Parts: sequence; C-alpha cells; structure tokens
Amino acid sequence: MEPITIVLFVVGLVLLLLGAETLVKGAVDLAVTFGISPLVVGLTVVAFGTSVPEAAVSVQSGFSGGGDLALGNVVGSNILNILLILGLSALVAPLIVSRQLLRFDVPVMIGVSFLPLLMGLDGRIGRLEGLVLFVGVVAYTGFLVRKSRRERIAGLARIATEEVPESPGRSLWGNLGLVALGMGMLVLGSRWLVEGAVELATLMGVNELVIGLTVVAAGTSLPEVATSILASVRGERDIAVGNVVGSNIFNVLFVMGAAGLAAPEGIPVIPAALTFDLPVMIAVAMACLPIFFTGYIISRWEGGLFVAYYLAYTSFLVLDATGHGALPIFTEAMVFFVLPLTAVSLLMLAWNELRQDPGTQPRT
Repeated sequence: MEPITIVLFVVGLVLLLLGAETLVKGAVDLAVTFGISPLVVGLTVVAFGTSVPEAAVSVQSGFSGGGDLALGNVVGSNILNILLILGLSALVAPLIVSRQLLRFDVPVMIGVSFLPLLMGLDGRIGRLEGLVLFVGVVAYTGFLVRKSRRERIAGLARIATEEVPESPGRSLWGNLGLVALGMGMLVLGSRWLVEGAVELATLMGVNELVIGLTVVAAGTSLPEVATSILASVRGERDIAVGNVVGSNIFNVLFVMGAAGLAAPEGIPVIPAALTFDLPVMIAVAMACLPIFFTGYIISRWEGGLFVAYYLAYTSFLVLDATGHGALPIFTEAMVFFVLPLTAVSLLMLAWNELRQDPGTQPRT
C-alpha cells in the first residue's frame, strides 16, 4: 500500500472536519450580519455549498454521456441525507424543527421529489426538463431571500425590546470568505477521503460493486454529514435540519437540472429507477412529515429509526447486486413486517399529536 494513500485519507478527514467547522461558523455569522435566521442560511448558502460535490459529479457525468450516474447520485444522496445524516444528527442531540420548515420547505422537498419520477416516465429527463428544474431552484432561492428580508424589516420594530445577537466582529467579506473556505475544504477533503477509502477497501479485498454502493455513493454526501452533525453538536440545530432539507431540494432542482442541461441526450431513466429508487426517495421524503409533526422535534429514537432504515436500504442494495440467497427473506421481512409496523406507529403518533389540546403551542 502506497504511503500517499494513508496520507490522503487522513488529510481528507482533517479537511472535512475543519471545513465543516469553518462553514458552520461563517454561516452563523453571516446570518447575524444580514439579520436573517440561521434556518434560511442553512436552506440556501450551506445547502448549496454542501451540494457542490453532487453537482460536480453529476454535471461531469452529463457532459461525458453518463447521465444515469447523475440520476443515481441525486437519488442516493437524497436518501442518505434524510435517513443517515438527519438520523445521526438527531442521535447526537434531538433536533427542534421550526414551523416554517414544516409548513413550507418540507412540502417543497416532497413536491420536487416527485418531479424526476414524472419527468422520467418517458425514459429520459431532457434539456427542457433540466431547464424547468433549474428555473425552479432560482425561484425557490429568490422566495426565501425575499421572505427573509420582509421578516427582517418587520423585526426592526421589535429590536428595542429583543436581545440583539452579538456582532461576529468580521466584515461581510470576511464571513463570505469563511463560507467559501469551508466549502473548498469540504470538497477537497471529501474527494481525498473517498480516494483513500476506495484504495484501502480494494486492498482489503472488498469488491468494486460493494465499494460503489457504499463508499463512492456516500462520498459526495460527506460534506452534508460533517456539516449537519457538527452543527448539531454546536447547538445550531436550525442549520443541521435546514442543511438536509435544503440540500435535497438543491440536489433535485439545481444538480439534476444542471446535469439535464449538460447531457447532450438528456438523463436516461431506467425502469428500475422508476419502480424502485425514485419511489424510495419520495417515500423517505414523505416520512419526514409525521416524524417532524410529532412535537416539532426529531427525537433520538426517531433518529435511530432513520439510521436503521438506511442500513436496511444499503443491505438490500448489496444483497440485490450480489444476488445473495438471503434477499427474498430480507425483502419479505421488510415489506410485510417492518414497513407496515413503522407506518402504523407513525400514524398513531401523528393522531395522538392531533388530539392534544389545540391551545398547546409546538416547540420551535
């Protein structure tokens, strides 16, 4: 094994952690500078920054004619973002979900999750569909910025009676520089970490298929992992949740839209994606509603449930790709026992929440 492999792996991990720390700090201070909420920064600046690896991979694959990789990258990243990243963040510390997120951004995330399925019914997402998606991300970002500015103006009347956050002590350009530096460190760190991990896994005898389904598939989501978990540890939970929801919206609208525009013949959508992968992505997005709705908080046990489902999803991919004999038993257990039990439990939680005293205010 080449010494450079270990060096790349270690340096990539360090850059990933430092990049996440720098990005979160810059984003929080940027919110204070502009007088907007950390949630809006998480939904826009942080989400866009952590989606850069997905955009780079998808656009490059679109130019080279590998549009199917672009679709798989977006779908896999969106599933991982919710199940693994949000789950791990909630395990670190229960995540309080704001009412804005539940009333607007989560429904937007669910709505845009249906778009690739509907656009791909004819077997391809062409340049026109890519343009529609790209225009969608511009409209979504513009709406958030305008809404945040209106809230800032409305809040000026209360500024004398409310505690004003302490100024970060840096200029606007200084905060933007921190955000840009954090993004760059995340991109470079995730790339080196994945390269080192792939070589290490190969040397350990892990076959290329399993590496592709695990290490490489998760590689472009490492910035979201590092940023959301670190934000949760630091108590910036709006950024932790907003980063995941915003990244999923940006992945579909911006990443897939850009890839659709870049691909000469569009992004091919194979039947397997229409019947399994895209429906799973939609189901995972919709699973946020009952969990977010129960008390406006993602508890540790709900985070553990998300992580368990991601492990089950990954296990299914590996068993299916390798043709393992345990696949039929595993599938039956998930379809006829685990999934129905989870659905009933979530519906009961939501029903109990609805039956509570309407005067009770949810936590924000």
